[in-house]
Amino acid sequence: MHPNPYNNLLAKRSLAPAARTASANGTTVDRAEDDAMFQDALVVIDAGVVTDGTHTFEVQESDDGASWSAAADEDLQGAEPAVTAANDDTVYEIGYLGAKRYVRVAVTVTGGPATGGVYGAAVVLSNPRRAPVVRA
Repeated sequence: MHPNPYNNLLAKRSLAPAARTASANGTTVDRAEDDAMFQDALVVIDAGVVTDGTHTFEVQESDDGASWSAAADEDLQGAEPAVTAANDDTVYEIGYLGAKRYVRVAVTVTGGPATGGVYGAAVVLSNPRRAPVVRA
């Protein structure tokens, strides 16, 4: 089998695209999905228009999918963005190098926004130990 993105990458939604004015925790992404045991992950944040407030994103990790903590800076490639009206309408990418099985994206919203911002986040899993990737 020829290695290619379709057989070796799997995109999973963590924060559904939506207009937000409040903090939110994304859904859990399991790096062991379908026994593929993905070794790498890339968080992709797609920020649309942010009219007010500060929307600070954080990559979180967990051993069990229940107890969460912020991923250590040394386990991240790139910076977790704080998105405002000044730097919106951008795609942000953060590499995750940690060893935890579960990851998710969280956003903390500050500044009491009236209309907030529109954005979503996905986790792209890669480098599976078992390929090709199983798609639902």
